[in-house]
Amino acid sequence: MTSFQLVVGAAGMLLAIGLVMVFSASAIEAALNDQPAWRPGVDQVVFAVIGLGALLVAVRLPVGLVRRWAPIGLVVAAVLLVAVLVPGIGMQLNGSRAWIDLGFTNFQPSELAKLVFALWGAHILAMRDRFLTVRTLLVPLLPVFAVLSVLLILEPDFGGVVSLGLVLVGLLWAGGLPGRWFAGFAAAAAAAVVLMVAVAPYRMERITSFLDPFADPSDTGFQAIRGFYALATGGLWGVGLGNSAMKWNLLPEAESDYIFAIIGEELGFLGCLVVVALYGVLAWAGFRIARRTADRFVQLACVAITVWLVGQAALNMGYVVGLLPVTGLTLPLVSAGGTSLVLTLFIVGLLIRFARSEPEAIEHLRRADRGRLSRWLLPAPEQAVGAVFPRRARRPEQPDERPGRAPGRPARRAAVTGARTVARVVPVPPGERVPRERVPARERRTTEGRGRVPEARRQPPPRARATAPESPRRPR
Repeated sequence: MTSFQLVVGAAGMLLAIGLVMVFSASAIEAALNDQPAWRPGVDQVVFAVIGLGALLVAVRLPVGLVRRWAPIGLVVAAVLLVAVLVPGIGMQLNGSRAWIDLGFTNFQPSELAKLVFALWGAHILAMRDRFLTVRTLLVPLLPVFAVLSVLLILEPDFGGVVSLGLVLVGLLWAGGLPGRWFAGFAAAAAAAVVLMVAVAPYRMERITSFLDPFADPSDTGFQAIRGFYALATGGLWGVGLGNSAMKWNLLPEAESDYIFAIIGEELGFLGCLVVVALYGVLAWAGFRIARRTADRFVQLACVAITVWLVGQAALNMGYVVGLLPVTGLTLPLVSAGGTSLVLTLFIVGLLIRFARSEPEAIEHLRRADRGRLSRWLLPAPEQAVGAVFPRRARRPEQPDERPGRAPGRPARRAAVTGARTVARVVPVPPGERVPRERVPARERRTTEGRGRVPEARRQPPPRARATAPESPRRPR
């Protein structure tokens, strides 16, 4: 159960740190906006409770059910990405039309698209595993990735495209794509960046601003410079929980995109090191599950999900410390955001489900003495490899209720479409003589090969047919 314990421990500690830091980073801004200071933190706790419910649902989901619904989920996500572009449906925030207003919260379809793309891609590659080539590996994934990326660029949501690219890299890496193809993809990505910069020149400023943010401290480098000040103020030990100065409306998006800077200011370098170590443990646990599982779908899904979560965390922390351009990606399990938190906890539930499906874990769960609540919340998987379409149990033959048939006599099987009746046995009352039925010669011929006796010659005598019980006849 090591993988299970590592996932639960790392994800639980990251969630706890995130809730505390969202309370701390958002209280001042809420108070300055004439709102209760505790309102953003309580909202995050509510979403965390909903996410824990989604986690328990994911733990109990059969792997076959996840695989069967993955294609349908991909279609739904694509429809939502199209719907968010409609002015009456999609809501525009910070220059991007990427949310749908649900009344109580804002739903971001791109988060759902990344999840279902990972599950659908793992399902497709697992079905093609026996005859997987470079062509069959790339053809189902690249077109779908291109369509989803175009929809995300239209919002525009460049950070969503980067996250979707992480999912694609994880699937291709787990699928066994040669390394030279990744070099080609890197060149294609660079060409795509050049094309997007040519279409919208403002993207060039955003991409190159991290190289020298002090060149434009009041515009493109404003957020990055405030993040540097927060990290420099924290030092080794930090200024103390709740004592941040940058959260007084000096650092934009302090509770979401730049919450790692607030962690560095209040908890210092040691607090940042703990967060980095927890993501490292989560990455090691995800790859450990993929290495020890017996299910190819679980292996592919674990690698894709782990690369996505840990890669997104690395990108977020990278642009906060000034090593990468600002992409607007949140820190999973830590940053504020309802849709992101609920779906991330659902993904953690899938990792827990996959960890409990390791062969050694299944054997331990069956031998362990657990309580009723533990068995209900965290059931032991039935098998290490889940079937996509489980076999249905055969229904027992029901006795025929037609009048005149003796009780307990088995019913005759239904006629097979296209079959030809060679000789038909008609029951007669006892004591009467049944004339022998003559069968034309051309109907006694068989087309199933030489040496086979026609069906008419294998029939018992008429008297025996009248007295013997009928048995089900196998269709020819």
